[in-house]
Amino acid sequence: MADIVKREAQGQPERRTIARDPFQLMNQLMGWDPFQELAPGWGVAARPWMPQFEVRETKDSYVFKADVPGARSEDIEISLVGNRLQVSGKRQEEEDTRDDTYFVCERDLGSFTRAFTLPDTADLEHISSDLRDGVLTVVIPKKAEAQPRKIAIGSGEKH
Repeated sequence: MADIVKREAQGQPERRTIARDPFQLMNQLMGWDPFQELAPGWGVAARPWMPQFEVRETKDSYVFKADVPGARSEDIEISLVGNRLQVSGKRQEEEDTRDDTYFVCERDLGSFTRAFTLPDTADLEHISSDLRDGVLTVVIPKKAEAQPRKIAIGSGEKH
């Protein structure tokens, strides 16, 4: 079998992985771009922009956070269809100047769409959102009947 070398972060030693499955080896070879290693960003179209999301559940809500630096609030759309939350947006270059010489262009530009299926306990009538310091926050409260409640011992009837 062949050795496939995967480069780690700069300053880290190289790690060799041996593909034992021929389909895994083919998948690794098909994803390898030798020209990208020689000159990252040269002759390559802008990478599509896909912000990273953090989705967490608190005691009383569901919180969605996304890093969207450089995006304006008018470039982001939040919609709800049934129990599907959809977040779409775009980020474009500030200006197009043909006379500039680029040495490196690693910024992700373009449009994105992410969709999340919400549980039945989500209160879809009271969703709030905020965009501050390049972080989009969407808070979906839980329905009142879905809130945890304590039941005192001995509060039930005797059988």
